[in-house]
Parts: sequence; structure tokens; C-alpha cells
Amino acid sequence: MNPTSLLYILLGIAAVSYVFDQVLDYINLKAQRKDIPEEIASFYNKEKYLRSLDYHQDQTRFSFVTSAFSFVLSFSMLLFGGFGYLDTLLRPYFDNEIFLALGFFGAIVIASDILTMPFQWYSTFVIEERYGFNKTTVKTFVTDKLKGYLLGSIIGGSLLALLIYSINQIGPDFWIWFGLLAAAFILFINMFYTTLLLPLFNKLTPLGDGELKNAIEAFAKKVDFPLDNIFIMDGSKRSKKANAFFSGIG
Repeated sequence: MNPTSLLYILLGIAAVSYVFDQVLDYINLKAQRKDIPEEIASFYNKEKYLRSLDYHQDQTRFSFVTSAFSFVLSFSMLLFGGFGYLDTLLRPYFDNEIFLALGFFGAIVIASDILTMPFQWYSTFVIEERYGFNKTTVKTFVTDKLKGYLLGSIIGGSLLALLIYSINQIGPDFWIWFGLLAAAFILFINMFYTTLLLPLFNKLTPLGDGELKNAIEAFAKKVDFPLDNIFIMDGSKRSKKANAFFSGIG
């Protein structure tokens, strides 16, 4: 199979997948019921229920716009050789394959984030604000972005460099060793996410002794859930929607 045929097949698969996802979202949007089922009507406030539907509809309609933008951008880059052009543009500046790969994917990630940042801004400061969920300040928004870039550069850059090194040094069997390393890395992140990464973005405070802590520990023991620590997180500095979550392996 020649490269052109393979490209068209990949583009076709991408287009079908995109259309399929959008059709499903549209069907789900149209299937929303404004009347509360009789069996659960006593548990819902009618006004709040309708408000939640409005929020979901706004988010879904906005996702149509963002998804279309991302799809057209990626599709165009593939169809018109944008990625190949970027590679040709960067090669004179990098003799090392690892640095070339870092520059290539780094440029794509940064450009993509810059282009989609207006959508992120609108979602946070317009839609979320409209429904009273947003508590993110401009300072927090910018700080989160900068921290994300830094972490992405360190973690993503290291994994990418290791991948290219594995390909060059190990050869066809690189995927076995890199796959094992990637699996170990994922396990490590899941085990130590709240210890190493989460504190970079949020403040964690141990939950003090009292009725709430006792109730959580009792329930965890009842369902045989391995519970080590319980923290209060300042997630409300970004949104009023944040609730609770578990982290770890188990």
C-alpha cells in the first residue's frame, strides 16, 4: 500500500469517527426530557432540574464548535502536509533525533493550546460563569497554564525522549520495553498523584477528627476499601462543581 492510499484511509477513518461522535452527542441532546420521571420527581427541584438541562445543552452545543475546530485543524494538517512541512522546517536546526522530536511535538502542543485557548477561556469565564459555577480567576487560569506547560515539558518530554532513544537503540522490539516502562510509569503516577502532582495545583489539608471522618472510615471498612488518608482540597477555588474523588490503586 502506498503512502497516499494509507493517508486517505486514515483521513476517512478520522472523518467517520468524528461524524459518529457528533451524531451521538446530537441524539443525546435531543433525547433530553424536560419532564421529570414520576418515580424520581420527589427527589428533584423542577427549577434546578431545568437549569441543569440548560447548562448541559450549552456545554454540548459549545462542544460541537470546539470539536469541529479541532477536527478541521487536524484534518487539514494531515491533508495538506502541515506536519511534514513542520518537520522540514525544524530539521536544519536539530542534528539529534531526540531534540528534533521534542521540538516537533513541542511546537504542535504549544500551537494547539494557543489556538484552543479562546475556547477554554469562553468555557470557563462565560459558560461556567453564567451558571454560577466558575470561581477561577485570571491569575489562577494563567498559573495553571504555566504549571501545565512545565509539567508537560518535564514528564512528556522525558517519555518522548526515552521513546526515541528506545527506537534508535533497541530497534523493532522497542515497543516491548517502552510499553513496560510506560505501564510502570502509569502505576507510579496513580499511586503518588496526590503526593507529588496534585499539591502543585491545589492545597491539601488532612481531614480532622470528627463525625465526617468517622463516617467515611466506617463506610470504607464496611465495603473493604483500602483507605490510607483523607484530605480536604481547595478545589472550590476553581469551580463550585468539585466534589470528592479517590486516588490510588485498589
